[in-house]
Amino acid sequence: MDTSLVHTLMWTTIVVVLIFDYTNGFHDASNIIGSIIASRAMTPIQSVLVVAVFEMLGPMIAGTAVANTIGKFITLGDLPANISIIVVLWGIFGAIFWNLLTWWVGLPSSSSHALVGGLIGSVVMAAGSDHVVWGFQEFFATGKMNGVAKVVLSLILSPILGFVVGYLFNKLVGFVLTGATPKANTWLKRFQYVSAASLAFSHGSNDAQKSMGIITLCLVLGGAQAAFEVPTWAVIACAGFITLGILSGGWRIVRTIGFGIYKVRPQHAFSAQLTAGTLIFGAAIWGAPVSTTHVASSAIMGVGTSDKPKAVRWAKASEIVSTWVITIPGSGAVSAATYWVFAALAY
Repeated sequence: MDTSLVHTLMWTTIVVVLIFDYTNGFHDASNIIGSIIASRAMTPIQSVLVVAVFEMLGPMIAGTAVANTIGKFITLGDLPANISIIVVLWGIFGAIFWNLLTWWVGLPSSSSHALVGGLIGSVVMAAGSDHVVWGFQEFFATGKMNGVAKVVLSLILSPILGFVVGYLFNKLVGFVLTGATPKANTWLKRFQYVSAASLAFSHGSNDAQKSMGIITLCLVLGGAQAAFEVPTWAVIACAGFITLGILSGGWRIVRTIGFGIYKVRPQHAFSAQLTAGTLIFGAAIWGAPVSTTHVASSAIMGVGTSDKPKAVRWAKASEIVSTWVITIPGSGAVSAATYWVFAALAY
């Protein structure tokens, strides 16, 4: 096999992965800065700069547990190197397409779901379902989470926890602030510098690792390295590109997160940010690739429900949940279709 062709495909795919990382950043920026802007704790420029700094630090400090999970839920080692890399390439294209589509219509869908769905779609179309590490049978037999089961269960449980913890934490904050004067809002806005930074750090520590995992997979498939070990340059590159995406901002989705679910005030923003940041960082340490979109949105729903359930815009919330449900099959269908077209043209 022509090694120069394999290396060209490998580096092309790595560039596309970094483009996905960028779209992940500007797509998910809205989930982080939406409540900050809605509560008027910072200006849009201030919020983006604060978030970008801590977004950069997250993947450089938090380790590579999530990268290992994402990079190992598909097995392509038995395929020719050029085919295996092309399969990954079309999976990433499916995820990028879904990110751009949902950004265009202003819906906060999950980049994590899009990535998982895109890769599953292209792998199943090209190599068959046996090349996906599903892990469900092992989970039901032993309780051990692995492969797609670990990914999917993490993505299902995390928004539930976001809602429940957001509800309880906002109740606690409300109790602490009983009898407080309006001046408390000034302090709550200041506290958001800490809570927003924690959310940005946790987002970087979880989401950027997903791209690191795919880059490392490409390096292994392309023969550039023998073992699945995330190289330092991949950590720096993924941290940089997701931060550039954050700096670009996903302003269409900011309106949905900050204003479309619940009328967010300083207390609500602080509670939602700290809830989401804590849960996402905990998932990163455990190696669970959760969705910042899901956790941030569900935390706001929980916070709003704890305050005034009737004031939560449940129609918009149900629209968001519907988008969550269709993202994996939707991005999977896109990547499967694009691979099918490629295969038809190539052969």
